[in-house]
Amino acid sequence: MTKEFEVGVVGVGNMGSGIARNFVDAGVATAVWDVSNERLAAFAGRAAAPRDMAAAGATVFFAVPATPDIEAELDAMLESAGANLVVYDLTTSYPDDTRRLAERAAARGVAYLDAAMSGGATGAAAGTLTLMIGGDEAALARTRRHLEVFADNVFHLGDSGAGHTMKLIHNMVCHSIFLATCEGGRLCERAGLRLEDMIAAFNVSNARSYASEFRFPKHVLTRKWDGRSSVRNLRKDLEMATRLADAADADATFSQATLAFLDAAAALGMEDEDFSLLYRDFERIRSKRDAG
Repeated sequence: MTKEFEVGVVGVGNMGSGIARNFVDAGVATAVWDVSNERLAAFAGRAAAPRDMAAAGATVFFAVPATPDIEAELDAMLESAGANLVVYDLTTSYPDDTRRLAERAAARGVAYLDAAMSGGATGAAAGTLTLMIGGDEAALARTRRHLEVFADNVFHLGDSGAGHTMKLIHNMVCHSIFLATCEGGRLCERAGLRLEDMIAAFNVSNARSYASEFRFPKHVLTRKWDGRSSVRNLRKDLEMATRLADAADADATFSQATLAFLDAAAALGMEDEDFSLLYRDFERIRSKRDAG
C-alpha cells in the first residue's frame, strides 16, 4: 500500500483486529502490522512497518501484549517520525514503564499516551471500548476523532501513566470479582442448587457484576470456555496491580488472594488456557493452592 494513511494499528490479534476493522469499515486510511503473517493476511494490502507509520505522521495504536513489544519498535519510529505522529499505548502495563517510554518520545517531540482498554475483544470488534488515558491532553484533543471510531467512552485521567494506573486498579477489582463469583458458584453447586439459577438471581440483585451479567452467561454456563483471554493475562495484571499497591503502601488483601489462586492455576500448566476455565477447574486449582 502507499504511505497515504491516517492511522496505524500495530498488533492485530484479539483486540487489535477489531480496532483495525472498525477503522477500515469507517473509511479511515489504515495501515496494520503484526509479527504474524497469518494475521496480516486478513488485512491484505494494508501492511506497513511501524517506522513507516511513524514517517507518515499517522496516529499509531499499539495493541500488543506489553511494554517490551512497543519498546522494540519505538526507537526506529522516533528516528523516522513525521509531523503530527501520536503514539497510543493500548496495553495493560506498569505505569513506571509507560512514563519511561513517554519521556523518550517527548524528547523527540512525539506525544505518547497510555490508553488502557476495557471491553475485551467483543468491545473492540463492536467499537464500544472504554479507554482510560494518561498523557498530553492537547494530543488527545487532536486525535479524539480516531478514538471515537472504536470507543464509546474516553476518560482523560491525568499525566502519563494515569491511564495504566487506573487500568491496573480496574483489573484487580474485575478479576477478583470473577473469582469471587466462581467461588460462589461452586458453593451453590455443592449446596445442591443450580449455577444458572444463581446467576439469574444475581443479575437482578445486588451481587450482579460484569462477571455475572456477561462472563458467566456467555462463557461458563454455555460451557464454551471462550473468554478470549488467557490465565497468563490475568496473572500478569494481578502481579502488576499488587506491585503497584506495594509501592503505594496500599492494602491489597483481596488482590493477593486472587493472585495466589492464579499462581496455583499457572503451576497446573493453565497459563495459556482461557481464563473461563478457572471455573471448570476451580476445585483442582484450590487443592493446588492449599497444598502450596
